[in-house]
Amino acid sequence: MPLPAIEHETAANPRYSILWLHGLGADGNDFAPIVPELVDPAWPPLRFVFPHAPVRPVTINNGLSMRAWYDIAAFDLNARQDEVGMRASIGEVETLIARERSRGVPSEHIVLAGFSQGGAIALAAGLRHPEKLGGIIALSTYLPLHATLAGERHAANATLPIFWGHGTLDPVVILQRGTDSRDLLQSLGYTVDWHIYPMAHAVCAEEIDDLRRWLGQRLA
Repeated sequence: MPLPAIEHETAANPRYSILWLHGLGADGNDFAPIVPELVDPAWPPLRFVFPHAPVRPVTINNGLSMRAWYDIAAFDLNARQDEVGMRASIGEVETLIARERSRGVPSEHIVLAGFSQGGAIALAAGLRHPEKLGGIIALSTYLPLHATLAGERHAANATLPIFWGHGTLDPVVILQRGTDSRDLLQSLGYTVDWHIYPMAHAVCAEEIDDLRRWLGQRLA
């Protein structure tokens, strides 16, 4: 069963889908309001899917239960990664992609997007996906499971376009983690459309404008 999700179709019979994963402790409602700001009326019909992550205890938040794509032990790079949780969430994304396929949207018309923890899963899932996707939107995030990516990535998405936006003042996912992730992806041959903004752990109007231009090229 796919995760529960909020859906928004810009017109009947969508030909493209954007699966948008929220950050830690939020839910699918978090980015749903972005649709009217982001969408260009000239674009073909789109379906936005904003899934709700499962509820789980999160170590860094004193073990409180909240919606999370995986557990976080600490914010530093050397902290234990919740590989089991990450791989389970990659599986949830695969299920969501399969549902869009069953609704008539070809895989190359499916874009994975995510903020923070959601962006990490969008990257991990998209680069390993066995069929060509439309792109990845990675916002204020980092590359998880990076040590196994070279061996697990799929050739179908070797040329996948990646939009990456990051705040220079981000105290949660510091800019260095973003640039390190970008550099690793570029070393593996990926093209990363990199943008930085004078903001904290957030999304800003300029970023949405840049993303609209980038998406417009994918949807042309």
